[in-house]
Amino acid sequence: MAKGKKGFFQRFLDFVEASGNKLPHPVTLFAILALIVLLLSAAFQPLGISVEHPGEEGSTVEIKNLLSAEGIQYIFSSLTDNFIGFAPLGVVLVTMLGIGVAERTGLISALLRGFVLSVPKRFITMGLVFAGIMSSVASDAGYVVLPPLGAMIFAALGRHPLAGLAAAFAGVSGGFSANLLLSGTDVLLGELTIAGAAIIDPAYAETMNIAMNWFFIAASVFVLTFIGAWVTERIVEPRLGAYNGDQKEKLDGLQSIEKKGLIWSGVAVFVALVLALLLVLPPNAPLRGTEGDLMAQIIQSPFMSSLVPIIAILFFVPGLVYGIVTKSIRNDKDVAAQMSDTMASMGMFIVLAFTAGQFVAFFNESNMGLVLGVYGAEFLDSVNLTGIPLIVTFILITAVINIFIGSATAKWAMMAPIFVPIMMQMGYSPELTQMAYRIADSSTNIISPLMTYFAIIIAFAQKYDKKMGIGTLVSVMVPYSMFFLIGWTIMLIIWFLFGIPLGPGGPLHY
Repeated sequence: MAKGKKGFFQRFLDFVEASGNKLPHPVTLFAILALIVLLLSAAFQPLGISVEHPGEEGSTVEIKNLLSAEGIQYIFSSLTDNFIGFAPLGVVLVTMLGIGVAERTGLISALLRGFVLSVPKRFITMGLVFAGIMSSVASDAGYVVLPPLGAMIFAALGRHPLAGLAAAFAGVSGGFSANLLLSGTDVLLGELTIAGAAIIDPAYAETMNIAMNWFFIAASVFVLTFIGAWVTERIVEPRLGAYNGDQKEKLDGLQSIEKKGLIWSGVAVFVALVLALLLVLPPNAPLRGTEGDLMAQIIQSPFMSSLVPIIAILFFVPGLVYGIVTKSIRNDKDVAAQMSDTMASMGMFIVLAFTAGQFVAFFNESNMGLVLGVYGAEFLDSVNLTGIPLIVTFILITAVINIFIGSATAKWAMMAPIFVPIMMQMGYSPELTQMAYRIADSSTNIISPLMTYFAIIIAFAQKYDKKMGIGTLVSVMVPYSMFFLIGWTIMLIIWFLFGIPLGPGGPLHY
């Protein structure tokens, strides 16, 4: 090989980076997609394409021309409603009000540091991966806190700091869709999935809830923790070898005021949980359902429909208590300022919601989603792609797309109106489709140079290796991505074969 000539892997990374950088910003991308929907609706409507509505026997659905006089009236009269009605908008903002207080008071950071520093040395790798996975409850806080902390811990223990950084990064990003608790990710993706299901069967969509994948994602925490630790100690760390750098680290534990804050915030969580349970468990409780046995009354209940404000409260209350104890909150103005700062950080999401809301609404109004779902299902049936091969194919397609489009929201907002109806037509539940999507999306986050925090991770790594670049970091993270994707997919297949519900009211079949 000629000196300086790039190998296949490096050329592939260059292609991914160059191709991804040529894609429009997600805000622009959705605006373009909305325009394409308008043009396609005008092109296909004269062809008289129609299908029988899968949820309404004897009802025929045709593509609507959104550039007709009636369609143009709809576009202008619905623009604001499309934005306000974008499924994840309100629920994500409400959830982030609570999570933002917990993050900005320092509670999340103290929890992560306290957990990792308290883990015995022989379990430190598993502890790092586990903490990374659990950090998704605080949205993106884990990206900033855990990778540099993991590097520092490994360096202080005489291990290679980049292995500690990689383990934490794998947990935070690769395990983003696994958690013992419900998080903003469940809220955001769940609302898009429910909206996609409503294209085929609005009545079914009304029975769905954002905890639809909870059983599976909770079990996934332990599977991914084991895989992440095994990959770190058996593949990544031996490959990195001994660390010969001069960067030494000394870890400081939590300050006494932080420990006090954690204790009192723990008490606050316990009290809030007890109050929440009192709203649903006792007979005739206000948030308990009225039909079926106890489990049915909980699953099909106002409680399950109220998970968004409950999640927000369960973060807000301990965050508030921690802030008061540690003096990061001194009065109500501080609380209002922290909430305001959180909403300010959501500015890009709000702009994205405007253009994404138009695309989703136009797509649904034109009936192209429903028509595409029927024809897509017929095509898959004709090539006999069903069951496990279908699920695995969908995971692989999503995994590849994720390398080029890093935003989970943007991808699912584009894919849910198409793939959820198709999979429902094939007899598979929206809950299963969402879980397959989440597996693929999380597993390849850590090898996408276009992932939002990829550059930050490189900056952290360069503290210990000045030559660290995109190719080097990706080569370190590839084993995690491969084993997460394979192990997690196998887990879903086993789950599917045994017919285990994915979550409360989360069946595998439609």
